[in-house]
Amino acid sequence: MIFVRRNQTMKKLYGVLSFCLLLTLFIFFVSCGKNGEAKDKEQEDVVLIPVEASRVRTDDISAFLTGTATLEAEEEAEVVAKTSEIVTEILVEEGMPVKKGQVLARLENKMLTIEVQQAQADINKLANDFNRNKELFGKNLISKEEFQNVRFQYEAQKAQFDKAKLNLEYTSIKAPISGIVAARYIKNGNMVKLNQPVFKIVDFDPLIALLYVPEVDIHKIKLGQKAEIRLDATNGTVYHGSVWRISPIVDPASGTVKVTVAVKDEYASLKPGMFARVKIIYDIHKNSLLIPKHAVLSEDGSETVFVIKDSTAIRQTVETGYSNDFYFEIISGLSAGDQVVVVGQNGLKDSSKVEIIQ
Repeated sequence: MIFVRRNQTMKKLYGVLSFCLLLTLFIFFVSCGKNGEAKDKEQEDVVLIPVEASRVRTDDISAFLTGTATLEAEEEAEVVAKTSEIVTEILVEEGMPVKKGQVLARLENKMLTIEVQQAQADINKLANDFNRNKELFGKNLISKEEFQNVRFQYEAQKAQFDKAKLNLEYTSIKAPISGIVAARYIKNGNMVKLNQPVFKIVDFDPLIALLYVPEVDIHKIKLGQKAEIRLDATNGTVYHGSVWRISPIVDPASGTVKVTVAVKDEYASLKPGMFARVKIIYDIHKNSLLIPKHAVLSEDGSETVFVIKDSTAIRQTVETGYSNDFYFEIISGLSAGDQVVVVGQNGLKDSSKVEIIQ
């Protein structure tokens, strides 16, 4: 009887222990499940901020001074009549290219032609008289006074002949320089007077732009430095030029120095009077690290960017150098190939999780 009771007691004990063990295992697995769900939920709560990014690249970048100017012709000439006559023929029109010495127009020359012919006949006669009297004077057959009178008459007539010939030559109005006919002021049949303007010729090669550089910057400018020229009239097309002249004096009123830039008309489309934006390049850094300008944040006197590493945006202080319209040069703080945030960085904090979008 006692043996049977012991067996029953042991069975009850084993039953209780088994129940406790099962309860413990159940609680353990339930707890693990809740912890896993909590971790999964925590991971789901991490929000990835969408950003756009760009790689740090290497390229050349230049330092420059900028200014505005109105294009001018380096050389232009107002052609004037050198004699008073009627216009009989016009040989060129506005916009036509001409060479130095080319005939632009002709004036009435009949009377002047007759005057030249008459003066030529008179001088031929006096030349014979002069030569004969010179021979007689050499043999002491005439006085010195007689010989000087003949020589005076000959020289006076020669001067008259030269004047008549010059007036005849002036009836052909010629270009004093090579260039383009910018203006014609006369018509056929017009009576032109002495020194009256008849044409304007402009030499477009080269055109020049005059910049006035502050005296504190003039040490950066050297003869021959390259320049880039953009014009509103040509939709921003880039033209090239170079520093041609630097004035040796400073304008005391403005504190500036006049710098002349020669502009190459590479597309035959430039004209005097056009408004130009000029950039003089005074230094170039080769193979520099470059990032887009809008990637850089300025705050409290320092410049920072967000560098992306393993989907994390890390705030990085940088030192910038030269810049242009699109890029900053990076002196320190980044390496080639680093990925920096270029759009969306204003909403980031250090170590923010990000997702790069295209």
